[in-house]
Amino acid sequence: MLGKSQKILKTKFTIYLCFIITYFGYAQNKDYTEIKGIKYYQDTVLSQDVYANKMCVLDIYYPLKKTNAPAVIWFHGGGLSGGDKFIPNALKEKGLIIISVNYRLHPRVKNPTYIQDAAAAVAWAFKHIETYNGNKKSIFISGHSAGGYLASMIALDKKWLKKHNIDANTIAGVAPFSGHTITHFTIRKEQGIDGTQPIIDEFAPLYHVRKDAPPFLLITGDREKEMLGRYEENAYLMRMMQVVGHKNTVLFELNGYDHGGMAQPAFQLLINFINKVNYESRE
Repeated sequence: MLGKSQKILKTKFTIYLCFIITYFGYAQNKDYTEIKGIKYYQDTVLSQDVYANKMCVLDIYYPLKKTNAPAVIWFHGGGLSGGDKFIPNALKEKGLIIISVNYRLHPRVKNPTYIQDAAAAVAWAFKHIETYNGNKKSIFISGHSAGGYLASMIALDKKWLKKHNIDANTIAGVAPFSGHTITHFTIRKEQGIDGTQPIIDEFAPLYHVRKDAPPFLLITGDREKEMLGRYEENAYLMRMMQVVGHKNTVLFELNGYDHGGMAQPAFQLLINFINKVNYESRE
């Protein structure tokens, strides 16, 4: 049993340890800040649509003491019909700007509204990133599942960003996590097509393979644990990008991880990808 003096000493040590943890936690976190609920469409657009005014917002997390920081635009998953924006913890305090985007969802809207919203959010980033210590030459796009699909679509089909006077080739890199490369199943559902019937039309990233696209990092879970055909879709996209002459498409299969579980280990691959692309751009 502890004596009275030992108990007092232990209590003081505990209080001191809590103070140290709190102090250094604050010292670490104060180098970053987060702003929530930024609207990425102009008020003239949002004033005409109550649902758009609610959903077409983004959060931005950025370093206060670093300039020309690379940025990651993150699109959440949820089958284009669910999910909510969030700042991935695995990307925090890594010297990155993180932009997390909400977009309108099925069934309140239908295709191509999802893609249009994603493109508008990316356009916002290109126009405003320097205000948040970023660099327009170092904007990456990523997302999980439906978010990965959106990232691939707006990077490969140049027309979506062209509407905002932005060349999709100026995206520094694209890293979809387990994203559809065929037409998304919700878009097929809207057309009365069964989820097991694969379609490659203008709303499939595969339809828009091109030699001059930004670098691509494709990541999926284990092919035996993934959603139906998701690994094979991504393998086909990688192969077709190679066929058309694209020099920088890489595919990772995360063995042992299912569709949801693959996201956590994929974040480190995303960080490595950003560092690699930025290093090569300086050579």
